[in-house]
Amino acid sequence: MRLSYLRVGMAMTARELLRSRLVLILLLVIPSLFFTIVALTTTDRLITFRLAAISEKPLIEVSERSESLVFIGTAVAGLLASYLALGLMHKQSEVNRRLVLCGYHPSELIVSKLAVLLGVIVLVGIYVGGLLPIFFRPERFALAVLGLMLAGFVYGSYGLLVGALFRRELEGILFIVLLANIDAGWLQNPVYYAGAQNQFIIRALPAYYPSQLGMIGAFTDRSAIRPLVSSLGYGLVLLLVALAVYFVRMRVRR
Repeated sequence: MRLSYLRVGMAMTARELLRSRLVLILLLVIPSLFFTIVALTTTDRLITFRLAAISEKPLIEVSERSESLVFIGTAVAGLLASYLALGLMHKQSEVNRRLVLCGYHPSELIVSKLAVLLGVIVLVGIYVGGLLPIFFRPERFALAVLGLMLAGFVYGSYGLLVGALFRRELEGILFIVLLANIDAGWLQNPVYYAGAQNQFIIRALPAYYPSQLGMIGAFTDRSAIRPLVSSLGYGLVLLLVALAVYFVRMRVRR
């Protein structure tokens, strides 16, 4: 890959993103809106649960509002990242094919998109995590924010894969919304997980390890190595598959 081509590709991708004012507004408004709804609809009553990623599985006792904020924050970070990744894949797809004809390699185009996406994921994770101290003080703030970023990374990679697989945006949005709502927005709640059957299904879903990492960071002082490494591995696998599919789609005969 050529660095000059990567720089130009990242600049074009960033400019295209900045032109979409609605997306930028949604990135700022949706997290604060969701947190406001959680704050208005939950109470400070104590709830207890166990985290599956902690081997000792001690009982964790926190307020309903605090647990819900971390849970919803993870879901929001993942949903926004996947939607943004899908948009980056679908925008200017024909232009990208012409760039390949003009000498760009497909890997240079998708790496440029990935670099911009990762930058936005970091900013979203910091922004969403920065809202948490308004409501409660996380045990390890940096680790909780890292969990939000990794939720964005895993679901961002999933969004890239969906965008590479489906040519129309409608199908891509459907696949993203369905999985994000079922996975990050429902099944990964540790209160629900404790009484769920067939828990191996929940553990196989994309948001499992980032959710566990965020909860460990927010409410415990336990080791988080396993969910951290597993989150990175899960996201990298999705990313590599997305790269392979995108390369095949962008390959053209000269």
